[in-house]
Amino acid sequence: YNGSLPNGDRGRRKSRFALFKRPKANGVKPSTVHIACTPQAAKAISNKDQHSISYTLSRAQTVVVEYTHDSNTDMFQIGRSTESPIDFVVTDTVPGSQSNSDTQSVQSTISRFACRIICERNPPFTARIYAAGFDSSKNIFLGEKAAKWKTSDGQMDGLTTNGVLVMHPRNGFTEDSKPGIWREISVCGNVFSLRETRSAQQRGKMVEIETNQLQDGSLIDLCGATLLWRTAEGLSHTPTVKHLEALRQEINAARPQCPVGFNTLAFPSMKRKDVVDEKQPWVYLNCGHVHGYHNWGNKEERDGKDRECPMCRSVGPYVPLWLGCEAGFYVDAGPPTHAFSPCGHVCSEKTTAYWSQIPLPHGTHTFHAACPFCAHQLAGEQGYIRLIFQGPLD
Repeated sequence: YNGSLPNGDRGRRKSRFALFKRPKANGVKPSTVHIACTPQAAKAISNKDQHSISYTLSRAQTVVVEYTHDSNTDMFQIGRSTESPIDFVVTDTVPGSQSNSDTQSVQSTISRFACRIICERNPPFTARIYAAGFDSSKNIFLGEKAAKWKTSDGQMDGLTTNGVLVMHPRNGFTEDSKPGIWREISVCGNVFSLRETRSAQQRGKMVEIETNQLQDGSLIDLCGATLLWRTAEGLSHTPTVKHLEALRQEINAARPQCPVGFNTLAFPSMKRKDVVDEKQPWVYLNCGHVHGYHNWGNKEERDGKDRECPMCRSVGPYVPLWLGCEAGFYVDAGPPTHAFSPCGHVCSEKTTAYWSQIPLPHGTHTFHAACPFCAHQLAGEQGYIRLIFQGPLD
């Protein structure tokens, strides 16, 4: 969310969430399997201190898998619910929305208890993701309609309604990264190819050679919000907010000018990221020429959306430029020379090139590239443009 939520970070609702080793382990692992209708199964479900997953096969038959405490792992849960078992509360991302009033009207497709991440407490601190989270009664219920099955070793497994999708990039999260393949993760952490549509009853094929282990740069899609997973090691190579601030000051120190008004342009401070400043740079998205705001070349008959660039006469959208503030999205520490189209978020060339190649899930069966800073669907041939600044004339 570009460094902060539209209405500011509050409690467990944040634009980013850091996982730390817990004072006391709270991980769980599967233990006993009960075929329901037995008193033990009923007891496992009703016991508030006992984690369990119930697989409803039919009205007459339910299989309950008990989970026991695991002193070697910590569990972190993510979902839409504000109940206490959820560590990180996520809401649907409405592309380009600036305030929560824009986001609240949508019927959410994110599950209340969407997924859980289990981290090992000892090096190398491996983190694994599983679909579905335990509710306040420490239960996960997979209803009659959910896709579920018995595995070859007699265990149960299943998928959640809208699914939890994961994509691991190739070559890690670096300037050499390339998009990987989207997969679906099951309740037990197995990896599957995607279903035909998001909530189809038929599961995809199991992908045995891949795991649910999160890597630096893994993307987790919860159908309504996509999360980027960064490791501590990976973040140590990422530019800091301080570095981004230094790049902003460096660009401003070069005193770029508007070729029409000859006034000096300046990127506003990172804090002011939704009010257009009078010195704000604007760009013609077709050619990349940077200007200050002016009324020149407004094509009335095009209802003011497209403008003609005074430098090269190419016609296209004319938008204010904003620096991308969320350092975790940058694949390198390069200068802010490129902007995503059509939103005008500015970052390094390699970062725009990387995100413009990533197909992010959208709706129930489509994918499109989007700006990581605001989730706007990218437009134009590449989805981004190189900025052409005019230096001072003196």
